[in-house]
Amino acid sequence: MAKQPNLYTFGDVDRLAKSLRKYLLQCQSTGFERHNVFKVAVSGGSLPKTLAKALLAPSDENGFVDFSKWEIFFADERAVPLDHEDSNYKLLKDELLDKIPADLGKPVVHPIDVQYMDDVQEMADQYQVAIMKSFAAKDSVKIPIFDLLLLGCGPDGHTCSLFPGHELLRESDAWVAPIEDSPKPPAKRITLTLPVVTHGAKIAFVATGDGKRDILRQILDTEEGRSLPCGLVNEGGAERVSWFTDTGAVEGVGFPRRGSL
Repeated sequence: MAKQPNLYTFGDVDRLAKSLRKYLLQCQSTGFERHNVFKVAVSGGSLPKTLAKALLAPSDENGFVDFSKWEIFFADERAVPLDHEDSNYKLLKDELLDKIPADLGKPVVHPIDVQYMDDVQEMADQYQVAIMKSFAAKDSVKIPIFDLLLLGCGPDGHTCSLFPGHELLRESDAWVAPIEDSPKPPAKRITLTLPVVTHGAKIAFVATGDGKRDILRQILDTEEGRSLPCGLVNEGGAERVSWFTDTGAVEGVGFPRRGSL
């Protein structure tokens, strides 16, 4: 039987954040052992707020966050100025980056190059170059392996800016691709491609609230859900994928839960 993703469910977001912290510190430790740095790709939505709750908590028995060795990329980004309300960079900056205490260090963060806002193909190409510089030249690394990708799940089953039925789901060569017809505004964006997402050493989805219930039931319990972007990540990442959910998001979901990390 094929290996399955891990589904963790918590009574509320505070308890979820505590467990997510433990998971993040485990991933950080593995990244440091692998190459003395922790390479992370992060999405937007409600994720940065939950991330902040997990990462800015006081050090505990699980260790401490050493942001000085973190390298943060964006799993997707909107083609807007960095101070725009739709910017994933602004969201992460407001919720997490600006609140990191000095003693935890300062991460290296890779925002988009806003000079290419009118040319999202060039913006995607330039972002791919930034990833190449971090992971080695593209011809020597077929696909970059992030230590961790932190993702959300949209009500239609999209993740990053990979939308259901979109031709980008078939992209197999580029690491970063442009999208100019996003069904969710703003229309112009860039996104990591599906092979990059599914090759992550670890992949974590954070999905909370009653509004996620129907789509999680579809993704985790139905055959049709496997073809949705989140379902494709589940299939490609298998046991390297972990879902962090609260009880509201998975009420009625039949997929087996894991007891604890």
